[in-house]
Amino acid sequence: MPQVKLTVNGKDVSAEVEARTLLVELLREHLRLTGTHVGCDTTQCGCCTVHVDGKAVKSCTMLAVQAQGRAVTTIEGLAEPDGTLHPMQAAFREHHGLQCGFCTPGMVMMGIDIARRNPGCDEKTVREQLEGNICRCTGYQGIVQAILSIANPSAVRDHH
Repeated sequence: MPQVKLTVNGKDVSAEVEARTLLVELLREHLRLTGTHVGCDTTQCGCCTVHVDGKAVKSCTMLAVQAQGRAVTTIEGLAEPDGTLHPMQAAFREHHGLQCGFCTPGMVMMGIDIARRNPGCDEKTVREQLEGNICRCTGYQGIVQAILSIANPSAVRDHH
């Protein structure tokens, strides 16, 4: 079996995996980082979104061996060691961008990527770029406002 070596949440890790093992399986089953969720197994829902070398990737579409030598960040790697939330995590809490929480890790990871790539963007851009992430609970308004609060604070409307 192939040995894969990568950096996950700032720590060097290695694991023996079958060549067909998906990155999401490596994270959840081998490394026990269960914050990355599996929702659909067909790349439709975005619950498995992580960052690979700083870019949002659906970890159910990437083989673990493809992550060889790369830096992966999961939802567990966002908060500071003292528990201080990443600004996007705090924004989701502040803007009520979560309900059941199942999609939240993928939404937060995608939100960070959207804000990084689109500083100053508008609501339409955020909604378009979230199309690959599904939430069945919130109606998206809180999610969109949370992302906008980081990407373009002047575009946020208060709906509390």
